[in-house]
Formats: sequence, C-alpha cells, structure tokens
Amino acid sequence: MTDTRQRLERIAHARSVVRDFFAQRGVLEVTAPVAGARAVTDPQLESISFQVMNQARYLQTSPEFALKRLLAMGSGDIYSLGTVFRDDEQGRWHSPEFTMLEWYRLGFDHHDLMDEVESLVRSVWPLAPSLKRFSHRELFLRYLAIDSLTSSVEQLKARAQELQDCAFNETHRAFWLELLWVIGIEPALKQEACFVYDFPVEQAALARIGRRDSAWVAHRFELVINGVELANGFWELTDADEQARRFEADNRFREQAGRGAIVPDERLLSALRQGLPECAGVALGFDRLVALSAGYQQIADAFALSWDQA
Repeated sequence: MTDTRQRLERIAHARSVVRDFFAQRGVLEVTAPVAGARAVTDPQLESISFQVMNQARYLQTSPEFALKRLLAMGSGDIYSLGTVFRDDEQGRWHSPEFTMLEWYRLGFDHHDLMDEVESLVRSVWPLAPSLKRFSHRELFLRYLAIDSLTSSVEQLKARAQELQDCAFNETHRAFWLELLWVIGIEPALKQEACFVYDFPVEQAALARIGRRDSAWVAHRFELVINGVELANGFWELTDADEQARRFEADNRFREQAGRGAIVPDERLLSALRQGLPECAGVALGFDRLVALSAGYQQIADAFALSWDQA
C-alpha cells in the first residue's frame, strides 16, 4: 500500500484538475442520485438492490440515465464525479464501489469526444503515453484476420475455436465478438494506449448506428491503456422507440441466460420522447486514471480506503 498522505493528495489533486478542466469549458457539475427506482437492463451489469421506506431501490451503476433526463430538461453540458456500484465486480482493476466521471457534450460526436477525453487524460496525467486510434474492424483484421462487422456467427465461432477450445452453443454474434475480443484482442493491447471506435452494431449499447466504410457500425469508443479499459463513450442514441427496442433485446438476452428481466426505466424513455439534445457522452473510471497516472499496480491504491478496508 502506498503512503497514505501521498495517496490522498494524488486523489485530491486529480479531482481538482478535473473540476478546473470542466470549469474552463463551461461544463456544469451536477450530483446524480446514488439510489434509483430502476435497475439497468444491460446484460453486462448487475445492480445492487436494497429496501428503504418499504420501497425497492437500486444503487446506480452509472449516473447516465439521471444525466440524460437533466439534458432533456435543458441543463446544457454537464458532468458528474461520484460513486457508483456494480455487483460481482472485484479484482485488480475492479471494485464493487468506485468513482465514475461521466460527462455529456451537446453538438459533439464520438470523434469530438475522443479529442476531449484525450485532453482531460493529459491534464490529469501529463506524462500519459501517446494515444493511438483504431477502428474495431481494423483491430480484428490485424490480429485475428477476420472482419468484426460482416463475419457470420459460424465464421466468428470457427476463428475462436482456432484460438482455444470453445464448447459453446451460443448463436449471438455479440457473444462471439466479445469472446474473440477477450482471447484475441485484449492480449495484443496489453502494451498499447489507444482509442477503439466504431463497434459492431450488436455491441451498440446506447450508441446511435450509422454507416462507415460500407458497413453499419455503432458510433461508440473505448479507451484502453496498458490493457486497462479507462473510458467508454457514445455518440448518444436519441430515438426513444429504438431505445425501448434495445431494452427489450437486453431482457430477452437476460431471460435466455436465466437471469430474469428488468423493468426498463420509463423516465429515461419519457426524457428521450421529450427530446434529448444531439450529444456525445462518456464514462471514465476516475480511480483507474489516478492509479495509472501514479504508476500504481491496482485500483485499490487509488482509494482513500479500498473495498476490503471499508
């Protein structure tokens, strides 16, 4: 464990730099509710539930839905720097409780936001490595010799089986894309610092979809530094009907996996129908950024008190 005072000073300094960064750009800090009335449908996330005043509440996995509701109410550019919670996440770079920096910029697309993310990272971490940019398709072609945008389930499965024994009967492209990412791309990015952008549409999450190089893509990005995912950003979906369809697709996936459906957040859908401004948004792991910038070897060293010490 690092020296306590030095660690606390690093954390406080990073918070100060973040707030100065956004103050200079006219982006307003807001505090999102920590406990909400709805869990998230995302199959990759598990919300933590509890009871208060005889009501079910869920600790936020991110402030995204709350911030989008504020955007639809006319907030303008906003950010949140606060605590979020995710069940079943603990390890060297994971904690069930951690600090997320999330912000939204009106009139930006995902490329504009990548520029701003890079500027923020360099403000907190002046000696950060140079950040390259690769499309998702480019990485799959380079390291796996397969097209992530157009390959069939059978082609993706066959390529995965060439790399390791894969006794899975999954029929979703998203499953095989994620598996190939884990076994084929992540190891290749261990020594890289890069943005990965324009994902397959099956991995759109809350991003809008468009055409790029004769194929449909999800306009989103991830920032990976030395194998650590630092940020996940989107050119945001503003279509309420499409968002409702994605909630339904999430729940079908969850039910097929035996995990049960989640009631979608109707207030987010209402906000989208009211009119979410054209914008791009990103969530960045603040504790991970502090740890990487300080040369720490685990996220626990970037907390005042880690999960195991709480």
